[in-house]
Amino acid sequence: MSRGALAVAILVGAIACGGPQQAVSASPTTSSGPGVGIHKIQHVVVIMQENRSFDQYFGTYPGADGLPHQGGQFTVCVPDPLAGSCVRPYHDPSDRTGGGPHGSKNATADINGGKMDGFIAQAEGGKKKCVEAVDPSCTNSDKTGVMGYKDAREIPNYWSYAQHYVLQDHLFQPNASWSFPQHLYLVSEWAAKCSKVGDPMSCATNIDSPGNSIGASAGKINGDNQASRNFAWTSLTYLLYKHQISWRYYVAEGLQPDCEDAAATCAPLAQKVGTPDIWNPLPGFTDVRADGQLSNVQTIDHFYSDVKAGNLRAVSWIAPNSVVSEHPPALVSAGQTYVTTLIDTIMQSPAWSSTAIFLSWDDWGGFYDHVVPPTVDAAGFGLRVPGLVISPYSRAGFIDRQTLSQDAYVKFIEDDFLGGARLDPKTDGRPDSRPSVRENQPSVGDLQADFNFNQAPAAPLILDPHPAPGAPSSI
Repeated sequence: MSRGALAVAILVGAIACGGPQQAVSASPTTSSGPGVGIHKIQHVVVIMQENRSFDQYFGTYPGADGLPHQGGQFTVCVPDPLAGSCVRPYHDPSDRTGGGPHGSKNATADINGGKMDGFIAQAEGGKKKCVEAVDPSCTNSDKTGVMGYKDAREIPNYWSYAQHYVLQDHLFQPNASWSFPQHLYLVSEWAAKCSKVGDPMSCATNIDSPGNSIGASAGKINGDNQASRNFAWTSLTYLLYKHQISWRYYVAEGLQPDCEDAAATCAPLAQKVGTPDIWNPLPGFTDVRADGQLSNVQTIDHFYSDVKAGNLRAVSWIAPNSVVSEHPPALVSAGQTYVTTLIDTIMQSPAWSSTAIFLSWDDWGGFYDHVVPPTVDAAGFGLRVPGLVISPYSRAGFIDRQTLSQDAYVKFIEDDFLGGARLDPKTDGRPDSRPSVRENQPSVGDLQADFNFNQAPAAPLILDPHPAPGAPSSI
């Protein structure tokens, strides 16, 4: 068994066993009773995977806004400067794919003023001599591999979720940069750098190396430099705590794959529950610590024990480790196994009847996508990523074409649990210096369109975490 396969087996095995039990200090707060409309959802679970574009995973999905084609042939051909030719999308069966550079400069170059033709050039221009190939400025594959796509042969469970629930084909990463700022937006709708520790008014938008300019060290994300991981602006947890809504952020401990966007190289770094890092930012938020909520950040085994004990929180975020993240060079199959196990666990519990699962990928990872991202402010949107909405009230087989970003998750949570209160410095009681309120952007769609709250709840779709390949797509 390979090291990666062994790590997945250990992680999934620990999950299935439920892990160690821990006492819960208070009963989770959720909407009482089944409610009506959106309030039938008493649990929102956000599963965030890594570094895949929409076209790479769903570019040939029937009915989706996928790879442009005509007469059975792809009509796009992206320039390959080194070869002096161009490359069309092609089916890539590889389980381990490399991707391309995916920092903010790479996003701008990939988009190339709306031409969407810089992907191969960026892969060819990526850093070649890297200690770790997962540096976001690094190229770690066949340079034309960014044009490869998957279908049900490689990701049958993801395609099955799309067929039975909701696929979002215009979901964009909230900012045009790499993993870290995406995870900050996921919990706070902003990525910034603060000039004063703990001062939310000292923060300014930064999608390259967010954090704190005091004590920051380029290329270093670890517990040795807590000052650079002090996020003074307001997170969604502040409003959840204020409204007495339960939450947890579950972290698969192990290694984190990305380096700082500015770093030339970095060695693998540990991902730990109590250490603020790329995929686990909440321990660095001033409001989380001030509200005494740090214990809500827990290891992934607690997710399983919470679900089995009937203690699934109202709001849950789940972050992977490097092995199961799908972040190149992680195995696609390992990520699918991990995600399927998470979803199966919910579906096999009483919580399924009142749960909405939002599954997405944090950024495009350098992979080709043909849709030009809309501009809503100076930070984004970034490139298009896959999005799935899985719930007993999801519209079966629906393709959502609204313009969305992962900011819409925050809006849904606010509308469901907070009576429409917004993460807005003008109204939330904790002013910060963010220039805009993302969920108030008129261009951001409403996730309630993905649900039919009048339908009979759908039965769970239990899938094999190790599925057989599906059928090839046809264009």
